[in-house]
Amino acid sequence: MLLRGTLSSYNAAAIGDHHINQPALTTQSHHRFFNSVNPQLWNAAAVHRSPVLAVATDGVSSTKQAGYVPSLADRLRLGSLTEDGLSYKESFIVRCYEVGINKTATVETIANLLQEVGCNHAQSVGFSTDGFATTLTMRKLHLIWVTARMHIEIYRYPAWSDVVEIETWCQSEGRIGTRRDWILKDYATGEVIGRATSKWVMMNQDTRRLQKVTDDVRDEYLVFCPKTLRLAFPEENNASLKKIVKLEDPAEHSKLGLVPRRADLDMNQHVNNVTYIGWVLESIPQEVIDDYELGTITLDYRRECQHDDIVDSLTSPELDEDGTVLQTTNGSPNPVKDGDESRQFLHLLRLSGDGLEINRGRTEWRKKPSKR
Repeated sequence: MLLRGTLSSYNAAAIGDHHINQPALTTQSHHRFFNSVNPQLWNAAAVHRSPVLAVATDGVSSTKQAGYVPSLADRLRLGSLTEDGLSYKESFIVRCYEVGINKTATVETIANLLQEVGCNHAQSVGFSTDGFATTLTMRKLHLIWVTARMHIEIYRYPAWSDVVEIETWCQSEGRIGTRRDWILKDYATGEVIGRATSKWVMMNQDTRRLQKVTDDVRDEYLVFCPKTLRLAFPEENNASLKKIVKLEDPAEHSKLGLVPRRADLDMNQHVNNVTYIGWVLESIPQEVIDDYELGTITLDYRRECQHDDIVDSLTSPELDEDGTVLQTTNGSPNPVKDGDESRQFLHLLRLSGDGLEINRGRTEWRKKPSKR
């Protein structure tokens, strides 16, 4: 729920651990390190080092025990809860290995950053750090959060060395679920460069069955959520709400026999959700990759994928009832006209052996901008 690491609506959410094999920084060396970078980023990190980890507007607060010493990661991380304690912001510098052929961050990089900031949010409010972001009641009942849908829109991809600020928060979503939203900004200008939202459901870790969110669990996490509805996509009929129909054979484009690498597995031995994005893109035709960039991706998670599974990726242009290729603007489909510089596709990931559906998706592509 508070954690962004996800797999499928039948799979445990997970975040990989990040180990830093370095000696702890002294206060003096820590200040020297941050004084060598942007002072504004240093100030953001300083805020996060406060021992107060959560403050809610109704007066409820969560703090570490007296004598708490921030970890090295706590001291270096450029993130903190917002002033009201109801959302979390963190800044990231785009590294050279996170950019792709367009010399900008890849969509996989963006998804990984969303995952990371969600995990850090969960840690900052004291939820479990085992990868499941569970509350005390959830751990007692062996309940976990798993992802049902992920929707990402990128309006401008950051380039190498750009600094991205990501804000995230959670809210209730019906009786069996919750949602997590994100807003991505260019740290230097404050420009919104992307938005994302996800839907989660609760599942029993032992039986793998979905369960309703109990009032006890709801009370534990709602104290850290906005008190009034706040949506990353407040527009009516926005694309994040649109149902994805199943893509049937024969698909126009396919990539068969995809095999999970060991590096694709998380600590629960399941394929990490970001890998699914890469598999979807494997069956996009090369001419689209050459001339367009991904603007929107929506994935509905149907089944978990194991390390020994073999996966087929299928892609076809999305059509209306008359067979006309569609483009979508803010969730409203319109026929593509001559000269339109966008493409829209439907996707299906399935198990090669029995054809069982892993997930279905939709992507929207726009003409690549002029080189930066």
